[in-house]
Amino acid sequence: MTPPAALTRADLGIWLINLPRSADRRARMVAQLQALGLDYTLFDAVDGRAEWERLKSSVDLPAFRANVGREVLPGEIGCYHSHLGVWQALLASPHKAALVLEDDVVFHDDFLPALDLALAHADRWDMLKLNKIRAKFPVGQGALGAYRLNAFVGSFTGMGAYLVTRACAQDLLPALLPIRRPIDHALDRIDLRHFRHFALQPFPSHVDDGNQSTITGSGFAEVKKFPWYRRPRVYQNRLGALIAKGSHLLLGRIITPPAPGCTRSDR
Repeated sequence: MTPPAALTRADLGIWLINLPRSADRRARMVAQLQALGLDYTLFDAVDGRAEWERLKSSVDLPAFRANVGREVLPGEIGCYHSHLGVWQALLASPHKAALVLEDDVVFHDDFLPALDLALAHADRWDMLKLNKIRAKFPVGQGALGAYRLNAFVGSFTGMGAYLVTRACAQDLLPALLPIRRPIDHALDRIDLRHFRHFALQPFPSHVDDGNQSTITGSGFAEVKKFPWYRRPRVYQNRLGALIAKGSHLLLGRIITPPAPGCTRSDR
């Protein structure tokens, strides 16, 4: 993928992912976006529960169980397809990059300056997270003004607010099906994907779902991992991924943008 030159908000499409039934969340996000003066497109989230019979053929269930150590949640498959759907909308648009938002984001006072700074340096990243769920063991990739660009050897998950370039979305889309992990875990395998998946820190936003997730339920009640003795392959896969990802980062291979079509098959 070829990094774009400096971008501005005029080059940016903004998509807000929201389940139509989640009216309260939508109202909170709309109020925040209007206060920031950001025009957006509402993207109706894929309802994994309602559409499970259609979606389940896109999941490699044995691989998912081996990689994650539990049964798949229909809501996370809907989430996965929602993000892919936004990327497809980006490719069908004239925009050079997308700001993708889930409906539980809280914007900080510095969000707009951070956004403009990130766009002005769009040649420095392919996907840039503006908040996180987990971000462990950073590996510095330089600075943007008062912010740091970081990659992570450990888990780097969450899809609440991020920037993705058109070229990155186009390159990644063919490699992300069938589904073998939640989407943020799949994107965390940068040793397979070979793209610059960074964070802008300090993060200019955070997520707050009030402990009422439309995917995992209240207090993660729907997440039921297999007993430890049924998860030996999970531990093996995680150790292998940590080694591969760490080697990829620490050898500096992430710094140079890859050639088009460089993503490798997942497992």
